[in-house]
Amino acid sequence: MKIKMPKFQYNAPVILTMTIVSAVALVLNYLTGGWSNHALFSVYRCSLASPLTYLRFFTFVLGHVNYTHYINNFTMILLVGPMIEEKYGSKQLLEMIAITALVTGLIQFIFFPKEAGLGASGILFMMILLSSYANYKKGYIPITLILVAIFYLTGEIINAVAKPNDGISQMAHIIGGLCGMLFGWVIANPKEEAEKPAEITDLKI
Repeated sequence: MKIKMPKFQYNAPVILTMTIVSAVALVLNYLTGGWSNHALFSVYRCSLASPLTYLRFFTFVLGHVNYTHYINNFTMILLVGPMIEEKYGSKQLLEMIAITALVTGLIQFIFFPKEAGLGASGILFMMILLSSYANYKKGYIPITLILVAIFYLTGEIINAVAKPNDGISQMAHIIGGLCGMLFGWVIANPKEEAEKPAEITDLKI
């Protein structure tokens, strides 16, 4: 009896590619003594004349301080992300990640000039809030969305006030969560089904 070996499936291209690239960025950070994170994978106030400034508005979500930081983010992203990518498609998920990164990066750049931000936690929070729309029906507000928003966003606001200098960017978490709610409302909002044309029966001329 011949046993058929299962094949590996690259089932969530955007999520898996982001996970791999972030792992490479983490290794580069160790090998370069932190130079690569500073040059490519962090967002901070710097000259607008440098092309890297604009690149970092997107690539900072790929950088992580250490292995624990990386694992904490991508353990959850690998759990939540594939479901979102299957539901909305790779292209749309990539667009949502890019928009969330840009918004978070700009806020970091403008309002926190003395701090550098990096990591995929804002993207994770976007996915968590977006996942609450999985069974969304037009005209209804999912209770799961309300509970997730209360648990995550209010918790981050409290942490931001109670521990302003703990090294964790609650701002990125809050912005990511708000982006997820916005995407869910605008993109995940199901369209009204097109009315079917009336059937013509017993037509007499």
